[in-house]
Amino acid sequence: MTALLTLNEADAFYGAAHILHRLSLHVEAGERVALIGRNGVGKTTVVNTILGLAQLRHGTVRIGGETIARPRPYIAAQRGVVVVPQGRRIVANLTVEENLLLGGATARKGPWTVPGIYKLFPILQERAHTPGTALSGGQQQMLAVGRALMSNPGLIVIDEPTEGLAPKVVELVADYLSELERRGISVLLVEQKLAIAMRISQRVYVMGHGRIVFEGTPESLRENEHVRREWLEV
Repeated sequence: MTALLTLNEADAFYGAAHILHRLSLHVEAGERVALIGRNGVGKTTVVNTILGLAQLRHGTVRIGGETIARPRPYIAAQRGVVVVPQGRRIVANLTVEENLLLGGATARKGPWTVPGIYKLFPILQERAHTPGTALSGGQQQMLAVGRALMSNPGLIVIDEPTEGLAPKVVELVADYLSELERRGISVLLVEQKLAIAMRISQRVYVMGHGRIVFEGTPESLRENEHVRREWLEV
């Protein structure tokens, strides 16, 4: 089976700053994968490498088996990999519905439409004509995911979705991430919080200092006290 997304031996930079060091990971169709680690280890740089916002100087980014010579945000989206960025980045001065329609700009064929998003997130329909930035943090996260779904992706990469959210809302985020997989969409969750990653993922990568220091199931990570103590626990 061809992986939806593969980074192979990636070295990535911002200018002269070398952030990722021979980093490899992959996400297969139908998988929920978590990439976890403390702040500052390079998790968001993985996302930025997929989008071409960090400079790839060694290794490859492959989407659906195709090597992307010069990664760009629109290239990833056109090929079915869409990113929900850290901080959600809801477009100011656009309503909820206008933000959703913006997500459909790639014109990829697929099942997701505005009515379908409203069925998944009824609160967005209730607030369809409200400015997107007027929503609560949890509602903005739903909007960001809905906007991503409008591009009809095969894989959603979601960066720190629980940042700044109350514990009850974090539980809701976990529920709808699991629902995405049930609807045939793979998920790469980039997250600092161990609990949500362990809850929703089938496979886990742990990052430390720009490298993958562990790959395995949530169960094997629970049993590996050394990795949790050295790379995850504060």
